Amino acid sequence: MTQPASPANAAPIDRIDQKILRLLQTDGRMGNADIAKRVNVSPATCHRRMQRLFEEGYITSIRAQIAPDKVDRAALVMVGVVLDRSTPDSFAAFETACRKLPFILDCHLVAGDFDYFLKIRVRDMADFNHLHGDQLIALPGVRQTRTFFVMKEVVDNAPLAF
Repeated sequence: MTQPASPANAAPIDRIDQKILRLLQTDGRMGNADIAKRVNVSPATCHRRMQRLFEEGYITSIRAQIAPDKVDRAALVMVGVVLDRSTPDSFAAFETACRKLPFILDCHLVAGDFDYFLKIRVRDMADFNHLHGDQLIALPGVRQTRTFFVMKEVVDNAPLAF
């Protein structure tokens, strides 16, 4: 098993740390005592290890996964975006604007036919049509978009394998 790349000046993680990370990915609500028991260390040792994993950036956050259909966001849309220029300033302006839009879940700079891929959750096609016309095509530097409505989510937010 290979170890994840360590942040600068961080001690490498061992098998116990890896087990802690896997357990938290599976159930972020698992308590310190339960994790300690599962990785075979004392609760105090487990707490210190988890604090270090947070401090060194191995764990960036712990949050709940919300069922999109329960909050009226069942439609998943992927949008390929082509900018009119490929300059650092145009990329920065686009990225800054994307960070301000709450309906954009993910924004990735990519290689290939598009500059960016956006992952968006909306109520339905009409909701997306409204967002597209009012906000997406108005983002800085957008020359073209290509929209893909997801028919079926086969794998979504899978735990990181390491």
